[in-house]
Amino acid sequence: MTVLVTGAAGFIGFHTSKALLARGDKVIGIDNLNDYYDVSLKEARLNQLREQDNFVFEGLDIADREAMENFGKHHPEITRVVHLAAQPGVRYSLINPYAYTRTNVEGHMCVLELCRHLEGLKHLVYASTSSVYGANKSQPFSVGDPTEHPVSLYAATKKSMELMSHTYAHLYRIPQTGLRYFTVYGPWGRPDMSPIIFTRKILAGEPLPVFNHGDMRRDFTYIDDIVSGTLACLDRPPVDDGEAVPCRVYNIGNQRSENLMDFIGLIEKNLDRKAEFDFLPMQPGDVQETYADIKAARRDFGYDPKTTIEQGIPKFIRWYRDFYGG
Repeated sequence: MTVLVTGAAGFIGFHTSKALLARGDKVIGIDNLNDYYDVSLKEARLNQLREQDNFVFEGLDIADREAMENFGKHHPEITRVVHLAAQPGVRYSLINPYAYTRTNVEGHMCVLELCRHLEGLKHLVYASTSSVYGANKSQPFSVGDPTEHPVSLYAATKKSMELMSHTYAHLYRIPQTGLRYFTVYGPWGRPDMSPIIFTRKILAGEPLPVFNHGDMRRDFTYIDDIVSGTLACLDRPPVDDGEAVPCRVYNIGNQRSENLMDFIGLIEKNLDRKAEFDFLPMQPGDVQETYADIKAARRDFGYDPKTTIEQGIPKFIRWYRDFYGG
């Protein structure tokens, strides 16, 4: 089958494209290669994908309405869409809010319109986030928990995507699934995320910025588990019985809430270096803990994360040293 992957040069998009190609699918990747972080890392990911015969890439901004309309007209063969292009990051949304409404809201609108006009489309899977749960105190986070009170603009735009998808599934019967990803890490990760920040600073002998004075917990989920869940979901679109809206939302996490200081300790161990710390207060828009309830994903498409942080961190450090040195 032919799968469109938006954000194909991004962290999750790159790994998802690789997995689709490895199983024999044709992948059409699009990405605008913006400079939110180092473009050379995006190009390095993309170069690996370009080595595959079944991969086609187009430089495209998903929020460019005219370009997306033209793209759809030239690629009627697309039967599945994995929409991973996004403006990520909670803290950056305090600095550049318009980047989030453009990419996450307007961009998602363009993707929905693209899907509406693809006659052979079987399923749209898109990336949501654990951030939609806001400061919810109930643990673990369940897909039935309230999500009406986001504490960051990033989360608000992702919740908007879920609502827009439900509307289009209702109006046009487009089968859709939103995946609320929980703290993804691993090789080829984004340099604005904590694993690379911590690793780089430890190797440079610089103090690590640790928020809420280290009293943080995260459901760290290794990239291979994220990809396996995404593909399993992609292959099982919601059934349209003509009554219920063919639209679902699932958590994709590791079902473990890990102490941030333990996570840092594993990075120290695998680098054989000790870290210095700059303990800081909680940042606006951040939350103290995330923890995924994945029962629904396990029940409906067999999602079963395998990688503990004790297994995942060494793999990440090996990649980091190979790619960046140190």
